[in-house]
Amino acid sequence: MSFAKRVIDYHDTLDAGWELPPGIEILFPYDGEETMRSLTAFYKKYYDDDRPRAGIFGINPGRFGAGVTGVPFTDPIRLEEEVGISNNFKKRQELSSVFVYQVINAWGGPEEFYKTFYISSVSPLGFTKNGRNYNYYDDKKIKEAVRPHIIEHLEAQLELGVTEKVAVCMGRGKNSTFLEKLNEEEELFDDILTLPHPRWVMQYRRVRVEAYVGKYLEKLRRAAEKL
Repeated sequence: MSFAKRVIDYHDTLDAGWELPPGIEILFPYDGEETMRSLTAFYKKYYDDDRPRAGIFGINPGRFGAGVTGVPFTDPIRLEEEVGISNNFKKRQELSSVFVYQVINAWGGPEEFYKTFYISSVSPLGFTKNGRNYNYYDDKKIKEAVRPHIIEHLEAQLELGVTEKVAVCMGRGKNSTFLEKLNEEEELFDDILTLPHPRWVMQYRRVRVEAYVGKYLEKLRRAAEKL
């Protein structure tokens, strides 16, 4: 079974029936026909082999990226223009996706990048509160509620073909603190390399975006060397 088939099957079996605190809604695009079509086309295009990959983990899917397309850090615009998968989604950009594809193109383009890396997130599902993105760590109750799902998800990523030798965490602060502590307890990865989150870069360091692309490339090269 190829890496692509394992990833597609994994998303096809994700369950939206998580028990969450009042006022928190689950972001679940995987019951949508267009999302699964796009996701399937993407993974078949870039992962139809059995190569190991280094995992890159963001926070959780957002409303304008993976929460629509099913492909992490790939909004409908990048899905069509960067990876050549036409889609019927509303063409609204996600800032994080813009930055990630700058990094991908600096690496050598999607084909070269996805040979080495597999992008996911710490939580497989995203969340909203009052119609806005909400992160798994934004309050103690949701963090406790999703922790077992996160462990199950990360263990599943290793079964897909993600290496245990190294992981890349996108998101300093709460995301990296949570993942590093969880890793100490569960012993999932031998090493975790941390980078600032793409959205933070685009919101607060946009004038220095090329420098941050360089920082990403440096850490990603270190991760690739461990494969």
